Amino acid sequence: MKLIMAIIKPFKLDEVREALSALEIQGLTVSEVKGFGRQKGQTEIYRGAEYQVNFLPKVKIEIVVADDMVERVIEAIQNSARTDKIGDGKVFVLDVEKSVRIRTGETDADAL
Repeated sequence: MKLIMAIIKPFKLDEVREALSALEIQGLTVSEVKGFGRQKGQTEIYRGAEYQVNFLPKVKIEIVVADDMVERVIEAIQNSARTDKIGDGKVFVLDVEKSVRIRTGETDADAL
């Protein structure tokens, strides 16, 4: 099993969710986060004054999938989150040693 974490632009969340639903992904976790990458934040103008915004709003999606689904999930996220502009985000893949469904006690792939 793998944990796929994707950091994307907030307005792309619905498109990504729809793309993952088409792959029959049954569950995901979404968090509102702030951060920056290569763009190092941005400059905004508020009431005529210029402010440097160091942390940009992003959305973090976390999904645990079977090993054979990883490439399809990454491709779906990439295709649906891409705007071809800086700040589109990143996808990280980590190993998951074990998962347990609390209600039933099912483990690993059965718990997904």
